[in-house]
Amino acid sequence: MDRVFAQVFTVFLTVLILIDPIGLIPIFLSLTDGMERERRRKTKVKSLLVAFFILAFFIVAGETILTFLGILPGSFFIAGGILFFIISLDLLLGHRQRTKTSRRESEPREDYSVFPLAVPILSGPGTITTILIFSVESTDTYFTAGILLLAVAVALFVCFITMSASTVILRVLRETGVSVIQRLMGLILSALAIQFIYDGLIKLNIVG
Repeated sequence: MDRVFAQVFTVFLTVLILIDPIGLIPIFLSLTDGMERERRRKTKVKSLLVAFFILAFFIVAGETILTFLGILPGSFFIAGGILFFIISLDLLLGHRQRTKTSRRESEPREDYSVFPLAVPILSGPGTITTILIFSVESTDTYFTAGILLLAVAVALFVCFITMSASTVILRVLRETGVSVIQRLMGLILSALAIQFIYDGLIKLNIVG
């Protein structure tokens, strides 16, 4: 029971950190600056729905994709751990995450609910990798899929709250508060990254 609880907690925490609802606040404000209230609401809702369906697709079909490509779980654990470590460094050093946005992706567009908000900000490579890692590790496919779907739904709901109250949250926390929270999340993610790499080495029988 304790092991199941630990697994569920790890899934929720990892998904929440990688989707990064707090770090989303300044990005969302900058992308929707000058928008009318109704258009901002539609942009927010559409981005969350698109992100959910993209992540749900990988939850359902991710393991099949990896099997088709012939990728060993251990190899994917190591690759995921390296990616998580890079993301954690971005969080720790206070850089805008390279895995989520680039200068070109942040340029104004007519509709950026799908790009770059849904992809790659909300459903970026880190979150997709997380889903694939937990999918291939699972011995109970349906249970893990259910937990992943719930974790994604909860994380995106938190994003809905932070985007809805983004102006107020930024005013209360200020940029310093947002930065401190992101650094704490980066520290936790770096530890998870090393654990994933270690688990990958064990799965490949490189270490005992």
